[in-house]
Amino acid sequence: MAVTTYSHQILDRAALQDAAVRVAAPLIQDCILDDADLTELDLSNWTFERCSFREVDCRSTAFRGARLTSCRMPFAKLAGADLREARIEGSDLNNTVLRGALLTDATFARCKLTGADLSESSNLGARFDEVLLINAKLPRFSFRKLNLHRLDFSSADLRDCDFRDATFDECSLRDANLAGARFTGADLRGADLGGLRLIDASRFRGATISRAQAGQLLGELGLSVR
Repeated sequence: MAVTTYSHQILDRAALQDAAVRVAAPLIQDCILDDADLTELDLSNWTFERCSFREVDCRSTAFRGARLTSCRMPFAKLAGADLREARIEGSDLNNTVLRGALLTDATFARCKLTGADLSESSNLGARFDEVLLINAKLPRFSFRKLNLHRLDFSSADLRDCDFRDATFDECSLRDANLAGARFTGADLRGADLGGLRLIDASRFRGATISRAQAGQLLGELGLSVR
């Protein structure tokens, strides 16, 4: 069982190292870790609730199996971090750098990842639910066979992403970069395809779209679908 070790405090690297010695998998609540250097620390299975990590340096830090709830992490550096099996809920990760992070079996629920860089990350089994990914960088991400619920990919970099057999439910692909993305078997009827040009329609070969979406594409040719 997690034990509360710190609450309503300003913490730094030394404080977390001390907590790791005293308690296995501690619970950290309502604490401020802004600008802290937490590089390469092992915070696996820790629980953070309502904590602030603004501009924190967590490069190559281990958060494996950690739980972060209602935390604020804008502009955090998480390049190369180990987030395998971590669960992050209701948190602000806008403009975070997750390049090369290990996201295998990680879960992001009701989070903000606007402008985040997830390039070159390992994401097998990663789950996203009700997440803002506006302007995010996700090239070569795999969403194959997933049920994508309320994901906003507006203007995101989705080059070479794998959406095969995925189902889109209240999602947006408006103005996203979809060069090389694969959609065979995908159900796009629940996706906003705004900004898509007819010349780009071939990218959705093998996918299912609605009559309204088809009409949107054909409307560019001056044709109407009734």
